[in-house]
Amino acid sequence: MATGEEARERGAESAEMVPSWREQLTVRAFVVSALLAVLFSVIVMKLSLTAGIIPSLNISAGLLGFFFARLWAAAEARLGLPRRPFTRQENTVIQTCVVAAYGIAFSGGFGSYMFAMSSRIAGQATEANDAMNIKDPSLGWMIGFLFLVCFVGLFALVPLRKVMIIDYGLSYPSGTATATLINGFHTPQGAKDAKEQVKTLGRYSLFSFLWGFFKWFYTAGDDCGFESFPSLGLEAYERKFYFSFSPIYVGVGMICPYIINVSILLGGILSWGLMWPLIEKKKGSWYPATAKGSDLHGLQGYKVFISIAMILGDGFYNFVKVSLRMSTAFMAAARRKSTLPVSGSGDGPARSLDDDDLRRTEYFLRDQIPMGVALAGYVAVAAVSVGVVPKIFPQLKWYYILAVYGMAPVLAFCNAYGMGLTDWSLATTYGKLGIFVFGAWAGASHGGVIAGLAACGVMMTIVATAADLMQDFKTGYMTLASPRSMFISQVIGTAMGCVIGPCVFWLFYRAFDNVGLSGSDYPAPYAVVYRNMAIFGVQGFSSLPKHCLTLCCVVFAAAVVINLARDLAPEKVSRFMPVPMAMAIPFYLGSYFAIDMCVGSAILFVWERVDKAGADMFARSVASGLICGEGIWSMPQSVLALAKVQPPICMKFLSRSTNARVDAFIQTLSSKT
Repeated sequence: MATGEEARERGAESAEMVPSWREQLTVRAFVVSALLAVLFSVIVMKLSLTAGIIPSLNISAGLLGFFFARLWAAAEARLGLPRRPFTRQENTVIQTCVVAAYGIAFSGGFGSYMFAMSSRIAGQATEANDAMNIKDPSLGWMIGFLFLVCFVGLFALVPLRKVMIIDYGLSYPSGTATATLINGFHTPQGAKDAKEQVKTLGRYSLFSFLWGFFKWFYTAGDDCGFESFPSLGLEAYERKFYFSFSPIYVGVGMICPYIINVSILLGGILSWGLMWPLIEKKKGSWYPATAKGSDLHGLQGYKVFISIAMILGDGFYNFVKVSLRMSTAFMAAARRKSTLPVSGSGDGPARSLDDDDLRRTEYFLRDQIPMGVALAGYVAVAAVSVGVVPKIFPQLKWYYILAVYGMAPVLAFCNAYGMGLTDWSLATTYGKLGIFVFGAWAGASHGGVIAGLAACGVMMTIVATAADLMQDFKTGYMTLASPRSMFISQVIGTAMGCVIGPCVFWLFYRAFDNVGLSGSDYPAPYAVVYRNMAIFGVQGFSSLPKHCLTLCCVVFAAAVVINLARDLAPEKVSRFMPVPMAMAIPFYLGSYFAIDMCVGSAILFVWERVDKAGADMFARSVASGLICGEGIWSMPQSVLALAKVQPPICMKFLSRSTNARVDAFIQTLSSKT
């Protein structure tokens, strides 16, 4: 039986007049989208360059899109301009455009494969550190490359949208949740709740922004400020265990599931608390005593490659699991329907539909995207890419790119279908496959590292954008938005992201000289990981230090076994079992952000016990505010750095003995003067 809220939503849905696809695409929608795209691109960029953990920001984007569009409508009314109603279809267009734009800040590889090509990342290793395997960031080629590769995925699966959404009824959980949120906003009670949620988000954004500004005053030198506060003691601080006073990670912890936060902390304890101290004792035996901190033949090699092994083990297991589940579901659907229907076919849906679904299906099939447009678009963009991308990356031959585009529709379908079943995108897994395949194909002497990383970028963007588009089609289906307006807003959002993403990265890169360096505020951990994957792909096992291969095999197998145990165990047991992918994140970085995230989890846990209704209503608003505020502060902080404005104070913590020596030294200098 439907709840009262669902009944109101359905009543509003059945009573409303649905605007045409052209009326859904408004100037208001795209201006609001552009503003939010910049905001969320800054947030995603900061997260990518710090810990590499990106929570789902779809709900925050939907909430802020609703708020700013309503604000625009109110301003039009006060100015006496003709007032255009703000519909949920226009809200869906904003949501689609914003998510497509800030998605490029992640899939564009600024914190992973693209930055991994740079001399700054390459300089942290001795292998493949030559001109053939290095390409430093430049605003021009980054924007050009993204425009060449990001649109292919949009055309790849358009002809199969009816199959995915209607015939097979894939759930796309995040797309469905977003649609439910948008539908709820456009009811009287939903609009009232959204207003209160936006107020809460604004308050905590202001607090987070001001706290970031306050912290800045104490960061005049290296290891200064609250983010270097040894809250658990100096010994723990040396092992990367401390609370960093970062609202952004407290907010991320409130959004991420409890088990993810605990898994990250457990991974930090296992690596920095146990494994690395034990391996450190083998210095001079397992690895040269003279090995520098960034040398892959030293302790750094164990940190990087064991982390990679756990990531690959988790990715391998989930790839196999999703593939098997997808094959089973696909064969079952094929048995129900002997032919594979495509958009525009006259075949009816394979599922039985209720009245609401029939109405949604009617609107979903009303505005067709001609198959010829999709095929011509795919061929045209692919042809241009095959000709131009080798000009940007001479190491990536034209036939490598042709091979990628030959596989792309199949890989995009697999990822989109699997995402519809599980809400799990394997875009990064396909990207890592590209690193190994095309890096090994090119070879070390022919720039295999750059070839592998560039191929990773091409594959990753194709499968990611294809899955995102299909998820947006699901959201549009649920909100009665036209597929044509969804496709156009995705194209415009992608174009925005291809410009905004590189510009935001360039701001960070130019403002902070230590971006990408281990131990800095922006270590870009996944850039290091991806580059070392590429090195491993072209050099093989010779790039590993002593006994590292054995440890990697053990960790890879452990990741597979843990995932298998999670799936086989009863739910009451599996919910307490760690997630290997999350455990791998602190292997290289340390646990400082995990402690902040666990503080966020603790706040949410207590809040839910004290006031469950209040937590359900406002927890995501509080978390989003904490994330947005510190993310916004990154922009003025970058401008201050570019203007060479330095903080006035360095707050640093020393041990008693070190402090005594410093005092004695200062007294000696004072007596001489």
